[in-house]
Amino acid sequence: MLFTDRLEAGRRLGARLEYLRGQDIVVLGLPRGGVPVAAEVAAALDAPMDVCLVRKLGVPYQPELGMGAIGEDGVRVINDQVVRETGVSPADLALVEEREREVLERRAARYRGERAPVSVAGRTVVVVDDGVATGSTARVACRIARARGAAHIVLAVPVAPRDWTVRLAGEADELVCVDTPRGFYAIGQFYDDFTQVEDEEVTAVLRRVAARSGAAAGQVDREVEITAGAVRVRGRLTVPAGATGVVVFAHGSGSSRHSPRNRFVASGLNRAGLGTLLFDLLTEAEERDRANVFDIDLLAERLVGATAWLREEPDVEGLAVGYFGASTGAAAALWAAAEPDARPAAVVSRGGRPDLAGPRLSAVTAPTLLIVGSADLTVLELNRQAQALLRCENRLAVVPGATHLFEEPGTLEAVTELARDWFTDHMAPAHV
Repeated sequence: MLFTDRLEAGRRLGARLEYLRGQDIVVLGLPRGGVPVAAEVAAALDAPMDVCLVRKLGVPYQPELGMGAIGEDGVRVINDQVVRETGVSPADLALVEEREREVLERRAARYRGERAPVSVAGRTVVVVDDGVATGSTARVACRIARARGAAHIVLAVPVAPRDWTVRLAGEADELVCVDTPRGFYAIGQFYDDFTQVEDEEVTAVLRRVAARSGAAAGQVDREVEITAGAVRVRGRLTVPAGATGVVVFAHGSGSSRHSPRNRFVASGLNRAGLGTLLFDLLTEAEERDRANVFDIDLLAERLVGATAWLREEPDVEGLAVGYFGASTGAAAALWAAAEPDARPAAVVSRGGRPDLAGPRLSAVTAPTLLIVGSADLTVLELNRQAQALLRCENRLAVVPGATHLFEEPGTLEAVTELARDWFTDHMAPAHV
């Protein structure tokens, strides 16, 4: 026996996944036994949680032995070896699949009601079950997350056979397990209490998670379409309950609203009570022309348009707006900040190119923080030159040992703390 029950297993698994804390994470629990485990993981990582609806296809005369699995969005996996060895006919397989599909639909209605699944697009998804045996249901869950646009998938379980990484290679980007003991016959042999989880318990867990995450208190976290000038672009708006302001992110060249670095910073701002809007400055068609990536005037125009859209959203009414720009996005943020229609309360640049906004720098009135890595020598000098042109309150913060992308351990955390403190100090409720 390894675990007292699923709750202890979830807490130990959450401790193993601590390195993910602070990233843009969604935890998906596999009903039913994986849900209480996933709830503990989500609590440990301070992350939202949802269910990933999957049903095992059990051999008719031995239901505990999986011959495949089905899931949401029509995802289906069949273990041909088990089907051959057990002699299950195509007719019997079809009958089992039809029955399990009906159960899947009933549970979807019961667990979620009218609520849509939590969006995983562009995010790190942690798929959690109470253990892996054949791996069919875990495989289906990973494929569902992948089909829904997950940027990175971590399959995490408390216990699994020693060869589980071979079985599931390629289905997830990372495989995490607390223990892979010898003599593995069934998941339940490693739990002191492996009582079957009922639908009522799954529903109760999901309610508790929603209440803890702040969803019941008015937190907003949704995909949006933004009208910016003559185009519509996609974004993600996150506003914690009681937010004191909202920060609009302007990504750099070759990046998008899915930028892992910007998402990391945004998550830190959210924990500090600040809302965030990450959005694509260009349409997919425009991104194919690299010249657009360096058209600072165009990027600034989109940022001003997104700011106007944001201020009309009921979720952020009365909140101050700030800009966080990276690389060329920092130039766009400063260019836009000089526009009378933008009026941001504060601006932060990460590894930015404020020099590209040179003609507009003297017109910026918003307090501006320039963050540069000490090892990013060329950009550091360009920031010093740009700072000399600013007439507003400003500061140049140099992160020791950091290069342009802040990939060194602890450097992106330092950026997040600097940005958090700057926005917190300079953003008050807007008066427009």
